[in-house]
Amino acid sequence: MRIGLLTQWFDPEPGPAALPGMLARALADRGHEVQVLTGFPNYPSGRLAPGYRLARRVDETDGPARVRRVALYPSHDRSAPRRLANYGSFAVSALVSGTPVLRGLDALWVGNSPISVALPMWFTRYVHRVPVLLHVLDLWPDSVLASGFLGTGRVSRTVERGMAAWCGAMYRSAARVAHVSPGAAELLAGRGVPREKLVHIPMWADETLGVRATDLRADLGLQPDQVVLVYAGALGEAQGLDSLIDACARTGDPRLVCLIAGSGTTEERLRRRAAAVGAANVRFLGQLPRDRMPALMATGDVHYVSLRPGGMSAYTMPSKVQSTLAAGRALLVAAEGDAAAVARDSGAGITARPGDPDSIADALREVCDLGREKLDLLGQAGRAHYDRMFSVATGADRVERTLHEMVAAGPVRASRRRRPADG
Repeated sequence: MRIGLLTQWFDPEPGPAALPGMLARALADRGHEVQVLTGFPNYPSGRLAPGYRLARRVDETDGPARVRRVALYPSHDRSAPRRLANYGSFAVSALVSGTPVLRGLDALWVGNSPISVALPMWFTRYVHRVPVLLHVLDLWPDSVLASGFLGTGRVSRTVERGMAAWCGAMYRSAARVAHVSPGAAELLAGRGVPREKLVHIPMWADETLGVRATDLRADLGLQPDQVVLVYAGALGEAQGLDSLIDACARTGDPRLVCLIAGSGTTEERLRRRAAAVGAANVRFLGQLPRDRMPALMATGDVHYVSLRPGGMSAYTMPSKVQSTLAAGRALLVAAEGDAAAVARDSGAGITARPGDPDSIADALREVCDLGREKLDLLGQAGRAHYDRMFSVATGADRVERTLHEMVAAGPVRASRRRRPADG
């Protein structure tokens, strides 16, 4: 098949932004002709990645896949106008300078975040008559509201209603709507997406994090018997990390060390809280470079996943769940719903009540009682579960099968024109 991928995020951008590239290469390796439409890499710093200069468009290859990059306004800070400029500029550039390379496709996979990708998606769907698989990687407007990015008040409510209507139009135009967590299916159905359109396609992870050639234990002065809990990610309100700090202070086992890596709006508050409650077993590492993440992953005997209760937590699947399973490490999950279910079903996890320091402290004591060898066994069970349920190969299977079903069910297009060489 001739398959297109439309995503604002792509290699060499790290973390979740790298996941579409894994799909592109997996599909191309299966013999499909793959064309990617994306922007110039600038996540997460908001600056162009080394080796790139902004241009209206540039064509390159990523292994067997072809990639067209189009201009955008590089930014990824908390300024609403600059973030909107980033999202909007990619959407317009993709529409004007990118959609010609999507002509003649059999099907198009679209990563829905940000929802401004609807502009080139709709053009490809209705003008080029290409069926669309819309992969809902983030629930909008829910995720924006949970981040506090919109603020509160009448304007916020108006924007929320507008985004909800926009998303509804995206769902209606797609041949299939994929969701990454089971709980999201009911939510999307409740928003009017026909159940026959819905398909569960969980996201995969960077599987290179499972290569444990080295760790940071010696660099950090950790003793062989110390049990290391790692939290790596955003330090924001949605993660509810205050309760982890309090739980660490209530855990008297001297073997426990908690490493917190990352940055965000609550970082300074968390540092002050750790000092105030006497959580001497908590260390803040700051934002580590991407090439240090495999070592950090290997350092953790168990990795912490946390979401504040309520809101989106029951149907949110943080990407670090899959990353931890892929790396063969144990999980401690303080969250409701789907994330906690994966911890239990995989055999890799211990769960605690979110926002409850006493429950989390009990889980930390259980982690220490298990010790490093038994935690490693939990991690091995988690990797086996990842291979069955979340791997890149499994995800590509599901995407490929869904695209085939779309093409088989859809109307025959009037034209199969080859895309022009100059786009």
